[in-house]
Amino acid sequence: MIFRFLFTMLNISLLILIFAALGYLVYLAIRSLRKYLASSPVREENKQNAQSLGEVIKRHRTECKMTQEFVADALGVSRQAVSKWESGKSDPSTTNLIALAKLFGIPPEDLLREIK
Repeated sequence: MIFRFLFTMLNISLLILIFAALGYLVYLAIRSLRKYLASSPVREENKQNAQSLGEVIKRHRTECKMTQEFVADALGVSRQAVSKWESGKSDPSTTNLIALAKLFGIPPEDLLREIK
């Protein structure tokens, strides 16, 4: 009789523990969802401020008052290659990316950091 009572109490305690854990998981899911929904304006702003590699290259080129032709001659590539990099139709090789950064007077890491 006492064993049956203890077994029943153990089962009830176990059920309470399971329901408490499930309740806590639901609470965490709701909290995460609210945080995600609240960050929507920030995500939208970051999306609008995002720049592609081509946009970063073009911005630095124009800030340095360089033409595509000048950049192409300095790197030993065609003007069309520079145009394709800026339009996003192709990406420069690692060697050309390092040369571009050097030409613009910035470290290559900084050039890549600006891409979002």
